[in-house]
Amino acid sequence: MDQEVAPNINLPVPRTEGTVSVESTLLKRRSVREFQDGPLSLESVSQLLWSAQGITDSHGYRTAPSAGGLYPLELYIVVGNVQGLNPGIYHYRPKQHRLDLIVNGDLRRELCKASLSQEVIQQAPVVFVIFCVFERTTVKYRDRGVRYVFMEAGHAAQNLCLQAISLGLGSVTIGAFSDNEVARILKTDKGYAPIYIIPVGMAY
Repeated sequence: MDQEVAPNINLPVPRTEGTVSVESTLLKRRSVREFQDGPLSLESVSQLLWSAQGITDSHGYRTAPSAGGLYPLELYIVVGNVQGLNPGIYHYRPKQHRLDLIVNGDLRRELCKASLSQEVIQQAPVVFVIFCVFERTTVKYRDRGVRYVFMEAGHAAQNLCLQAISLGLGSVTIGAFSDNEVARILKTDKGYAPIYIIPVGMAY
């Protein structure tokens, strides 16, 4: 029987100052496809989520720019080995800096199969998945909005990868996967399209 899991997880408050320079993270950023065994801390996961889509002021602005402030991105994590989080799929809520449990259980293997069996997905202690809802942006910008959404996803992904470096972690961005299978595994709402899969862990 699956262990009962709290449906909502309030995350540790993210740090807004660090000891690693932006220049240093840019210099060290590389794609990492092999990770050490062992868990990530909940604090690290909190910081990574905030870096990608966190709220930065009282107006609701986020860490990544968004055309028209329409924020079409939705961020999920597939957890396998994180201190303070049971394995499962969680949806990040930026306004509350909170995780909502979607599915209980370790689904990294299934996500790996849906991604051309790229083993780094199964090996990473946590996998970030960036979805978008194109209609949030195209309702204002029409066809041009599709381009804006992809640009925004790139901003968020790079933020996450640079934050990983600052935490002594590695990451890799993945775009090869079955959209339908990824959406099915993560049980997202209709209209949610996956754009990025980003495994994160402790690099060798």
